[in-house]
Amino acid sequence: MSDGVRVERDGPVTTVVLSRPERRNAVDGATADALTAAFREFDADPDAAVAILHGEGGVFCSGADLKAIGTPAGNRVTADGDGPMGPTRLRLSKPVIAAVAGYAVAGGLELALWCDLRVAEEGAVFGVFCRRWGVPLIDGGTVRLPRLIGVSRAMDMVLTGRGVPAAEALEMGLVNRVVPDGESRAAAEALAHELASLPQTCLRQDRLSLLEQEGLDESAALAIELGRGIRSLEDVQAGLERFRAGAGRHGSFG
Repeated sequence: MSDGVRVERDGPVTTVVLSRPERRNAVDGATADALTAAFREFDADPDAAVAILHGEGGVFCSGADLKAIGTPAGNRVTADGDGPMGPTRLRLSKPVIAAVAGYAVAGGLELALWCDLRVAEEGAVFGVFCRRWGVPLIDGGTVRLPRLIGVSRAMDMVLTGRGVPAAEALEMGLVNRVVPDGESRAAAEALAHELASLPQTCLRQDRLSLLEQEGLDESAALAIELGRGIRSLEDVQAGLERFRAGAGRHGSFG
């Protein structure tokens, strides 16, 4: 694994740390490969339930390492295989939460969009900063951004390349939580442990149904939901027994 990626585990929560502070966590080819390997390993681990993607040193990710482009160390750009930034073409079976400090821009924005949820610090900034260099979004940015926040707002971000502060990102639905500076990783890991404590079969099947319905007509989407739901029902007995024993009263998750 690249020196720029580190994996830390706390029970069912896996934190993948992007650690190239000297390059503002920019991703070159080796780092992209290491990110992909880390998330594939997480998805294959039966004891891992939720992952975090976090950029070390006060920056989430400044995008692709532009100094590496055109050199042997550059990111791969092909129609097949993994994305230039690494895991952006993967659809995992488990959720991933982005813990965003500082800048999540260009390819870093695309990595954050690839995650299921985004926890951002008050000082975080999101943006298509690659606009100023003529570098395109090719890790899902033009696909996931409008699906998340709508075409009009996405077009504003894509065309202008402006920075979007955390408060505005929360208002437009680009992020799910805003926390004080310095607390994104801890907040994301707390949320991850909360998700990991829930019945996993149903959580994962409902998540996949939500992802797979995109672009389908209603009847096709409902058929997918039913198929995923049937898989959850095969594993529902433990939850029903907890409910019958009184768990969940007054809105409690206990």
